Amino acid sequence: MFSQLPHEVTHVAKREERGPLNEQQLVGGDRLLTVGEVAATMRVSNMTVYRLIKSGQLGAIRVGKNYRIRESDVNRYLSERSIRAEGE
Repeated sequence: MFSQLPHEVTHVAKREERGPLNEQQLVGGDRLLTVGEVAATMRVSNMTVYRLIKSGQLGAIRVGKNYRIRESDVNRYLSERSIRAEGE
């Protein structure tokens, strides 16, 4: 059936047979977040998140030209950097 179609069309058709990917698909029980979602959660710019990824401080998965960050990696990053206010 697909042998007569161009490669791009074949790839799309096969992808649709398996069903669309959920944008927040779980990987190992974790939600995958976009750079924008992480930036909004942390209240920083997208560029700050990209810098954290590039420096190795925040783990990420490369998907094509984009990054996805495990929710547990964001939680770990934030908990490692939390501090207690003096006097508590």
